[in-house]
Amino acid sequence: MRELTVGKLRGLRQCSDRGGALSLLALDHRNNLRKILRPDAPEEVADEELTAFKRDAVAALADAATAVLLDPEFGAAQSIANGALPGDRGLIVALERTGYGADSHARESRVLESWSIAKIRRMGASAAKLLVYYHPSAPTAPQIEELVREVAEDCAREDLLLVLEPLVYNPDPGVGKLSPEARREAILEAARRLVGPGVDLLKAEFPAVSADATECRRACGELTAASRAPWILLSAAVDFEAFLRQTEIACRAGASGVAVGRAVWSEAPLLSNEDRIAFLRGPAHRRMAEVTSCCAEYARPWTEIYSAPKIDARWFSRY
Repeated sequence: MRELTVGKLRGLRQCSDRGGALSLLALDHRNNLRKILRPDAPEEVADEELTAFKRDAVAALADAATAVLLDPEFGAAQSIANGALPGDRGLIVALERTGYGADSHARESRVLESWSIAKIRRMGASAAKLLVYYHPSAPTAPQIEELVREVAEDCAREDLLLVLEPLVYNPDPGVGKLSPEARREAILEAARRLVGPGVDLLKAEFPAVSADATECRRACGELTAASRAPWILLSAAVDFEAFLRQTEIACRAGASGVAVGRAVWSEAPLLSNEDRIAFLRGPAHRRMAEVTSCCAEYARPWTEIYSAPKIDARWFSRY
């Protein structure tokens, strides 16, 4: 087992249940939420509309999750200020700018301008989240690896928990999407290369596309072995029933929980006013609670991987 520092340990406990399972409500969407709200004219979605949706979703669903993942532009501080986020739920705040730079075959991940790990710590968040676009063969791979190291060092300096979310893609401009086997290997290799010292939790894609449960469990087991940190499954916009099946498979194979967004609340942006609130408080809340229950039953507790530091009466003098 590896020791966590007191700040990171506190953050992880804030984001998980008492048994060590994580069930995160993901609402850090920005440009893709604009497209969901108004598919024909996403550029017409006002900032206030994004914030209003996040406020309603957090207020309706946070009590069914162990923590909430929000962006700094439209969700995090706003959900604290307007009271939507309960004080007894963990808060994870995104560091990155939405989207990517360069081209689709050599993607550059970028930190949001005027934003930092120090500011995430200062606002009282439990953890920071960094999303990167990564493929080990991409020309930008060394740049992404260096970015992850720099952010991990910043989090160590602030003693703030770091959640890393690598999304894989095909770096070959002459080919479309990765094949299932190439995608699986890219997800595993991202875990091996990027989850180094200071990366405390991996937020990973489901590593299999097969309908065969045995093959899916094998792929998830390989991801558990590849990552030096606990990992949680992201929902990647699959439908709820498919994600619930993936959740059980992943957790039985060693995942410590999930981060779920659109699989829970995808219909809500298309509704308005009372209908939206009713959906969020009804079907979406039941979905979130069901996912959380599944994680509590099957997830590998992070306490099997991390231990508390040894504390003596003078610990603060070395802190």
